[in-house]
Amino acid sequence: MRVTLICQDKPGALQTRLENREAHLAHIATSGVVEMAGPFLDESGAMTGSLIVLSVASLDEAKAWAAADPYAKAGLFQSVDMREWKKVIG
Repeated sequence: MRVTLICQDKPGALQTRLENREAHLAHIATSGVVEMAGPFLDESGAMTGSLIVLSVASLDEAKAWAAADPYAKAGLFQSVDMREWKKVIG
């Protein structure tokens, strides 16, 4: 199954994002379940959140991945919307 995570950063948290970015990218690379990922950008091009698509066996596996994400551990996100998603195109 595919699960999307739509994450919005806390206001003013860009430094938290930057400080934890390397560990976040390593988590993505080593987990083996991320199909696509990238940041949301504001009008000036600054990162303000994340869109992540996971390929996992269960929603519980997606929740465990999200909880282990260094961004989540650092308290970066104001909100995380996690939903099962069906790929149709692409």
